[in-house]
Amino acid sequence: MANQSISEATPVHHTAKVRQKLTELVDHLRGDVGKVSDPRAQALFETTAEVLLGLRTAYEHFEQRTETAWKRAS
Repeated sequence: MANQSISEATPVHHTAKVRQKLTELVDHLRGDVGKVSDPRAQALFETTAEVLLGLRTAYEHFEQRTETAWKRAS
């Protein structure tokens, strides 16, 4: 940890990176929906994208401290 910069030691640095990866994966999945003809695969990709968006929202709430569960105890 001594080699990490201050920004790398904070959770927000890491949560922002995860949010970006989740967004990239959602975009990839939604792009694949139009590339396959199997309706089950399309539904799987779209459902996966929706779940990942929910996770991304949880990361946003953590960063913004807008969710009660993520607020620090006083």
